[in-house]
Amino acid sequence: QVQLMESGGGSEQVGRSLRLSCVASGFTDRDYYMAWFRQAPGKEREGVACIARDDTTKYADSVKGRFTIFQDSAERTLYLQMDSLKLEDTGMYYCAAQRRSLYTSAWHCSRSSSDYTFWGQGTQVTVSA
Repeated sequence: QVQLMESGGGSEQVGRSLRLSCVASGFTDRDYYMAWFRQAPGKEREGVACIARDDTTKYADSVKGRFTIFQDSAERTLYLQMDSLKLEDTGMYYCAAQRRSLYTSAWHCSRSSSDYTFWGQGTQVTVSA
């Protein structure tokens, strides 16, 4: 049973930082890619960043230069370092994972929610002025 457990959310002021963590369990190997998504009230879920098996990363334009996604494969933990927080970063943040198929390159990851099978329960991030 694959499980993803996020932590690290909370309330922070504009310009400050937060680090989110996501611990993955139940995978029999490390052959998967992962991502962080967020959803603000009344808005669609947005792919914030993703990371491939070989640590290739992709970011949404709205967070490029401020957020960093990285993983500790040995610990099976995904991170999202969020710096220079803005009000619009407020939302529920979700960790997602997808097993890489035989036809998927090691450098592939996706910021599309439809590409992911496994999801965490989410952690709330609230940014205030």
